Amino acid sequence: MKKALIIGATGATGTELTKQLLKDDNFSEVHIFVRKAPPITHSKIKIHCVDFNNIENWKNQLTGDVLFSAMGTTLSDAGSKNAQFKIDVTYQFKIAEGASNNGVPTLLLVSSIGANQKSLFFYPKIKGQLEEMVKKLSFKTIYILRPPVLDRGSEIARATEKKSISFINKLNKFGLLNSQKPMSTQLLASKMIKLSKIKAKHEAITLEAKAIFNS
Repeated sequence: MKKALIIGATGATGTELTKQLLKDDNFSEVHIFVRKAPPITHSKIKIHCVDFNNIENWKNQLTGDVLFSAMGTTLSDAGSKNAQFKIDVTYQFKIAEGASNNGVPTLLLVSSIGANQKSLFFYPKIKGQLEEMVKKLSFKTIYILRPPVLDRGSEIARATEKKSISFINKLNKFGLLNSQKPMSTQLLASKMIKLSKIKAKHEAITLEAKAIFNS
């Protein structure tokens, strides 16, 4: 029986991860690290209300079998590039570093399609930077997932996302942009959990959208 750790547990993907892990008999404990406790109760869940600006104060709690890193924000929600960098890169790296130093063997990181540390664009650049940073940590196995546009269903609040998903789905019907077919957060979460059950192999694996669908 495994002990799972989740950061970004209140986001769309993290919420799905939490729900599915609580139903999975392979996991006996699900530890989520959040700013504010969500309205959820379960015998397997352990809620840690933490200060992400002071990770050093609680990094000793990062012990278990697998870390699911699904934290992220948008530039508009963060308010500035510096604030987004702190959430998307600094927080996730520091937590991954703490888990790695504590002997957690496996990391599953949700990155982004087009992530590239050499990109001229801010968002794919910082996602690529984080990917390269975590690869240097001492996890036995690292899975970096680069999903396409995520379909969060009823969780979608931004009209632009709805329009984007609708547009891509229409093109997919004509065989266009199939590589960018929207992926539901339910599917992404289930694929991550499936990957987490594979025995650690001392490798870092990056999965693009097609590989995630087929995994």
